[in-house]
Amino acid sequence: MKIAILTLPLHTNYGGILQAYALQTVLQRMGHHVDVLDTDIIKSRPWFLMPIVYSKRLIYKLLRKSEIPVFYESKLKHDKPIIQSNTNQFIKNYISIHHVSGLNELSSGDYDCIIVGSDQIWRKPYFCGMWHSGMADGFLKFTGTWESVRRIAYAASFGVDNLSEYTSDEEKECSNAVKRFDSVSVREDSGVDICKNQFDVNAQAVLDPTMLLNRSDYEQLINNKGEGKSKGDMLCYILDSDEFKTNVIKRIADGKGLTPFNVNADVDNTKLPATERIQPAVETWLRGFHDANFVVTDSFHACVFSIIFNKPFIAIGNLGRGMTRFTSLLNRFGLQSRLIADSDKTNFEMPSDIDWDKVNTVLEESRKVSLQYLKNALK
Repeated sequence: MKIAILTLPLHTNYGGILQAYALQTVLQRMGHHVDVLDTDIIKSRPWFLMPIVYSKRLIYKLLRKSEIPVFYESKLKHDKPIIQSNTNQFIKNYISIHHVSGLNELSSGDYDCIIVGSDQIWRKPYFCGMWHSGMADGFLKFTGTWESVRRIAYAASFGVDNLSEYTSDEEKECSNAVKRFDSVSVREDSGVDICKNQFDVNAQAVLDPTMLLNRSDYEQLINNKGEGKSKGDMLCYILDSDEFKTNVIKRIADGKGLTPFNVNADVDNTKLPATERIQPAVETWLRGFHDANFVVTDSFHACVFSIIFNKPFIAIGNLGRGMTRFTSLLNRFGLQSRLIADSDKTNFEMPSDIDWDKVNTVLEESRKVSLQYLKNALK
């Protein structure tokens, strides 16, 4: 079967890249031909609007109300290949990409099946902002009356536990579109409730695609590149740094006698030259989990890979990026105590050791159920 995966466009996000790689790999091992749909996150504006855009940016910059460069598009065009040089190499080596300028370029007959997911594909600001398309296209509205295509959602995520980001018209459109799916699964338990209560559709909760592969699969990627040893033994993967997170890292490092290290660049800081914003290789990120004796993170996928690699970790809740992702994941594995929520920040205490035998048993059972869902959906 020829399958297309519709997920958020790939960029420098390790979790986004690896979940696409994992789902593609699993499907290929089942004998399918698989492409991941991708597009340019930044779209070109009409030329006649640019003088107005430049003027507004200049005024805001002079008033110190914005840090966006006046000629942002030109800077991005120059910087992007440099910043993404390492992550692009991984994508080139391991992911089959079908690049489109928009989803309406696809036609009936291009694919036998389109799988939506995973990642926060059903979170409006992310899907609409990256694909530059209406929210209903995230539910395959663009396939219209295609009769021959199979529509499947695998571990699709709303990111949050409600549809407050959707307008009433968008909710209705998405509800109508998702009812055309042959099979629907979501990543979070709250997604099951949303599908049932808002869309009147039954959905199954399944594992993030990265968890469908084994630790040995990721170690093989590390070995393939010959990735060198990390520079410390406490991996700190922080997306949104603040004083509290810095203090947590210091407290744990001092208490356990560990050396903190990180493997991500400040890719969005346009004040820095592009050469200082190059995202380290995907294999470098994976090697970080392999080498770490402890992980501190505010990233959902860093929690996932801590579990895959059996590394003790602390997850600092990231409200802006979606808390329900953390709670659903950690509840599944009985690891709720690893999460520091906003209410816990004043009296944070180190949780007890993790029973990895118990966690691995849950992981193996959940993996079997999730793989069986995919096999059944593709029959």
